[in-house]
Amino acid sequence: MSSQRVESNRPEEPPPGTAEPRHQHQYRNYTEGKLLERVYSTYRLMHTHQTVDFVRKKRAQYGQCSQRRMSVMEALALLDELVDESDPDVDFPNSFHAYQTAEGIRRAHPDKDWFHLVGLLHDLGKVLALFGEPQWAVVGDTFPVGCKVQKSVVFGDSTFHNNPDTKDPRYSTEYGMYQPRCGLENVLMSWGHDEYMYQVMKFNSFTLPKEAFYMVRFHSFYPWHAHGDYLHLCSDEDLRMLPWVRELNKFDLYTKQEELPDVQELRSYYQSLIDKYCPGELCW
Repeated sequence: MSSQRVESNRPEEPPPGTAEPRHQHQYRNYTEGKLLERVYSTYRLMHTHQTVDFVRKKRAQYGQCSQRRMSVMEALALLDELVDESDPDVDFPNSFHAYQTAEGIRRAHPDKDWFHLVGLLHDLGKVLALFGEPQWAVVGDTFPVGCKVQKSVVFGDSTFHNNPDTKDPRYSTEYGMYQPRCGLENVLMSWGHDEYMYQVMKFNSFTLPKEAFYMVRFHSFYPWHAHGDYLHLCSDEDLRMLPWVRELNKFDLYTKQEELPDVQELRSYYQSLIDKYCPGELCW
C-alpha cells in the first residue's frame, strides 16, 4: 500500500472561519422533523449491526481499493444518485452538499486550496452505497466499536439493545479492548464513508497535508469532536488535530442550504485542485 505524503509547514490550528448564516438549532434535530422516521431507522440498523467483527470484515473487504477505477469527478457524479438517509437536514443529492461545503471553506479560507478540496472530498466515501452497501454501513455519525457506547451517540439509548457487542464483556467496559490514550488511529470506528475515503486517499497517495487525511477520517465522529466523549482514548496527536476536524465541521454542517450551487460554473476550479493533489484515475 502506498504511503501518504505530508506537508510539514501547516499551522498547528486553523485560523477562524465563518460558515453560512443559519440558526444552529435548525441543524441535527433528532427529536422532530419530516425526515425523522427515516433517520431513526437508519441509526437503529447501524447500531444493531456495527460490531467489531463487522468492521474488521469491511476493512478487509475494501482496504485494497479494488472495487473499481475512476477519477474524483466520476466518483462525485455518482453521488448525484445518493440522498443520505441519516441526515435530518437535507433531502437532496450528496454531490451538491460537497460543493456547498467546499465553497464555504473557500470563502473563509481563500489561501488554503488543499482545504477547499477537502470540502469536496469529505463525503466521497459514500459511493459505498452505490457499490451495494446498505446506508447504515455508509452514512451517519461514527463511534468506536469494541468499548462502551457513550451517551452522546445519536439515539444511543434506544438502538443498541440488539447489538451483541454490548453484551460481550470484552467490549462493554469504558475502555473495552483498548488501552488508555491509545490514539484514534488504533481504534476501530464503526464502518462507513469516513474510514473508506481515508483508505482511498492513503492508497492513492493523495499529496494533501496530514490534517486533510485526519479531517476526512473523523469528520462524522460527532461524539468526539462535538460532545467531548471518548477523550480517554485520544493521544496528544488526536487533540492537536481536533481543531481542524471542528473547522471542517462548521462548513460540513452549516453550509447546507436548499439553494443549490451552480456546479458547472465551479467544476473547472475544483478540477484544477484535483489535478494538483489527486489526479487521474484512482483505485476505489
